[in-house]
Amino acid sequence: MKFDLLATDKNSKARAGEITTDHGKIETPIFMPVGTIATVKGVHQKELKEEINPDIILGNTYHLYLRPQTNILQKAGGLHKFMNWDRNILTDSGGYQVYSLSANRKIKEEGVKFKSHIDGSYHFFTPERVMEIQRAIGADIMMAFDECTPYPCDYKYAKKSMHMTHRWLDRCIRHFEKTPPLYGYEQTLFPIVQGSTYKDLRKQSAEYIANAGAAGNAIGGLSVGEPAEEMYAMTEVVTEILPEDKPRYLMGVGTPINILENIALGVDMFDCVMPTRNGRNGMLFTAHGTINIKNKKWEDDFSPIDEMGITWVDTEYSKAYVRHLFSVNEMLGRQIATIHNLGFYLWLVREARKHILAGDFRTWKDQMVKQMDKRL
Repeated sequence: MKFDLLATDKNSKARAGEITTDHGKIETPIFMPVGTIATVKGVHQKELKEEINPDIILGNTYHLYLRPQTNILQKAGGLHKFMNWDRNILTDSGGYQVYSLSANRKIKEEGVKFKSHIDGSYHFFTPERVMEIQRAIGADIMMAFDECTPYPCDYKYAKKSMHMTHRWLDRCIRHFEKTPPLYGYEQTLFPIVQGSTYKDLRKQSAEYIANAGAAGNAIGGLSVGEPAEEMYAMTEVVTEILPEDKPRYLMGVGTPINILENIALGVDMFDCVMPTRNGRNGMLFTAHGTINIKNKKWEDDFSPIDEMGITWVDTEYSKAYVRHLFSVNEMLGRQIATIHNLGFYLWLVREARKHILAGDFRTWKDQMVKQMDKRL
């Protein structure tokens, strides 16, 4: 994997770059649609490629391990072939899913024993096993196995967890280097900074991760319930330390405003279920604020979802029509909302990139944050 840093905004730490892998180029900053179980929920691959057009999507190690299982993915020739996706894929490590199974898992130094949410069967993830699973999935970018701490988190526990995440990283790197890729293209490993919302721990962790010398680095354990200001403060601490010549990935973030503010702090890569999940529930993101399309006020509003015509559905469907689809529980409504939201998120990061390259990102970002911080 190669990363070229093309420009940095003069009034912020925002960066425009380009990641190159064997599956093509990724222009940064980038938002990665979440394809948890070998699909971006509710969107055909044809629509994903032609209408939303992301350079990279995200898959989930925990979920793909359970279903369809790694032996099926290996028989298919990897996740790319299984789901007919010829662009980049990043897989998370499963650490966040293990964190979310707090009532059904036991963490120890060797790894994590957890109970499947599907059938109650027990499984054991170690750093080594997670490397093998991600090799079998065939992601272009693999994540190190980590523990994601909750918010709020006791300092003593956060420190203990961070050091274990570092020890797990060392094991991940050793095993990653011993195991070859399975499908004829390179795979890259990103370590993950932890440390909860404690600046000294985040600093320690960022230094440890930077010293690992990986091709890219991630920031985990944020967007787990902490106030946005704490998220930004922790991100700023970390991006001051992580190397400038490597991409930086903030995991699981977030709202459109969160994304712009973190781009301004020097983050390059994002993912979040928000555009798809909220879309399915009738929340639409636009350049001028959020819309609850189920509200009666849209019943006879025949204007586009976003008057700027940001996504192709804006030219095809009115607010009134999409509201009607939700009111009669027609699945097309959820599909339109999902495609619109994903298209909007990709538009947003691409506009950010344009303004970074043009040198006026900070002014544009501040204006967009004001515009988007409204309920329409």
